[in-house]
Amino acid sequence: MNATTMDDAAAAVTARRNKLVINLILTSSFVVILNETMMSNATPPLMLSFGVDATAAQWVTTAFLLTMAVGIPMTGFLLQRLSTRVVFMLAMALFSIGTAAALIAPTLALLVVARVIQALGTSVMMPLLMTTVMQLSPPETRGKTMGYVSTVISVAPAIGPVLSGGILDYLENWRWLFALVLPIALFALWLGWRRIENVTTPREAHLDFASVILSAFAFGGIVYGISLFGVPPAPGTPSPLIPLVIGAIAMVVFVWRQLVLQRTDSALLDLRVFRSRTFTTSLSVFALLMLTLFGTIILLPIYLQNVLGLSPMQTGLLLLPGGLLMGRLGPFVGRRYDKVGPRPLVIPGVIIVTTVLWAMTLLGTDTRWQYILAGHMIMCVGFALLFTPLFTVCMSSVPAQLYSYGSAVLGSLNQVGGAAGVALFIAIMSAQSAKLAAGGAVPLEALAGGIRAAFLIGAVSALLAVASTFLVRKPDAHAPPPTH
Repeated sequence: MNATTMDDAAAAVTARRNKLVINLILTSSFVVILNETMMSNATPPLMLSFGVDATAAQWVTTAFLLTMAVGIPMTGFLLQRLSTRVVFMLAMALFSIGTAAALIAPTLALLVVARVIQALGTSVMMPLLMTTVMQLSPPETRGKTMGYVSTVISVAPAIGPVLSGGILDYLENWRWLFALVLPIALFALWLGWRRIENVTTPREAHLDFASVILSAFAFGGIVYGISLFGVPPAPGTPSPLIPLVIGAIAMVVFVWRQLVLQRTDSALLDLRVFRSRTFTTSLSVFALLMLTLFGTIILLPIYLQNVLGLSPMQTGLLLLPGGLLMGRLGPFVGRRYDKVGPRPLVIPGVIIVTTVLWAMTLLGTDTRWQYILAGHMIMCVGFALLFTPLFTVCMSSVPAQLYSYGSAVLGSLNQVGGAAGVALFIAIMSAQSAKLAAGGAVPLEALAGGIRAAFLIGAVSALLAVASTFLVRKPDAHAPPPTH
């Protein structure tokens, strides 16, 4: 066997290994990220099971989201310090332990603790997925692989409520939400232990505990404060301004400390990723889109159930085709990205999303559900055209040694943008509905008017994204931006 043949054989073995690693992390990520929204329909059963009010039961979801917001910024350090196999095993072990604990939790407090453990594992998976894909995928086919990543990140949260609604309708016990997931998580943990090989080389990295504390107050405070704007004030609930101000101050100090520490390559979250103008531009578009996506996810079910009178199961089935279509288009859009770059995809995509949002400002009390189905599917096509190119452009715009930090920034923005979208849409809907009701409108008309107002704000924010997409360009794979 000559040297060329041996090299080809070694390359084939490496390619098979890389494909196995990526597919396993993709599948596991889908399962764990799905749980981010799986409990959204479980508030009434939890209230009945534990004898608590809605505010207390909502902490099962709120604690998960807050833990994600706090945990993701730390993944940059973990992915630098630990190998791929160790990080995967850590994430799936935490997720499995949290799922098992949630399954048998005798009290609401212990269920919340279990969800926090689940979220710690989940917070690691998305940055691990994006970083691994960037390290193992060749630049010429990176878009195709990132298409699967966009499917995981955008579709899993969207179909979580649909699946949970079906499980709660047919199995009639919230514990099944964890009982069905636990065997899958344990199987992924076992398969990772058997099959995943180390594909990265860890390096010495210093953990700055002050940065950890600051990031917890910064990201946690901002996400919690934003989320409070989206719910009616309850007795004992602090003003949203208090955690927001604390979070904002902590964020300023956190950023200053990272700028100082990155001079010695010891930052918890290296902010040199923002030196790439392409990364920053694409990230800005992504932030506006996440705000719109999560706002739409929370508002459409309210409209379908409370205005049109559909059941939760009917609502889930109506919104499911759009989520599945977005997932199916991800790899196709990725292949097109590899051939034509981002602009021919993101510009039509953002125009489609904006057009549908403007159409949703016309929703009334007698709008036919078929129009909602068609509009939602068309909007999901627009999101599919956007997410894969933006993910790929963002990550391809930073040097390889900063991939882990770029993915951590993207993940953190996903949480902040999602919380902002939910809070903004709900707050506008509530305020406008109250105004219309005070003016004499019947409750159904008042609610429909509030929903139209929220979609109007979403349409205006999407217009800002339209202008920004013209600045998105494909990075030169052979000329990564400087880090110094």
